Amino acid sequence: MASKAPKKANLLDHHSIKHILDESVSEVVTSRGYVEDVRLSNVRLFIGAIIIVIALFAQFYKKKFPENRDFLIACIALYPFPAISLYCLIIYTKEKSAILFTYPPVGSFTSTGLVVSSKLPRFSDMYTLTIASADPKSISANEPVHFTKSVTEWFTKDGILVEGLFWKDIEALIVQYTKEPKKSK
Repeated sequence: MASKAPKKANLLDHHSIKHILDESVSEVVTSRGYVEDVRLSNVRLFIGAIIIVIALFAQFYKKKFPENRDFLIACIALYPFPAISLYCLIIYTKEKSAILFTYPPVGSFTSTGLVVSSKLPRFSDMYTLTIASADPKSISANEPVHFTKSVTEWFTKDGILVEGLFWKDIEALIVQYTKEPKKSK
């Protein structure tokens, strides 16, 4: 069995660190039986395709400039307002800082998947990982859980991710989220 190459990050680049940690989080969550929900990504791709089609129509319309002025004005009006506005609305209201949306695991009693989000502020070493319900209003939704730890706990001085330690922390957070809440008497 071939061993997997270690994940290495540039420790001076917080985007590189966050990218490697986010990839590892996605691996852990999907390995626990959660299937990634890509519907929101597909909607974003569809809106992006519409934006491109509008731009192509404006560029390659069969009439030249003075004759196609009204058509160009319509394309210019369609481009920023409905298309880009809708795209940004989805990003700011639904995605926020989410790195993964999932369906509920097969065979589980819950009817809602997970939203996994992370934060690594600039000039900070504190990585925050949050697991919440994809449908917080659902009766089977649990309370969101999170942890904040220094990335120095998971990386060697050479920038290699110590995956075993990181995976344990993520799995503990998933267990904490999926644990049944204690009912008061």
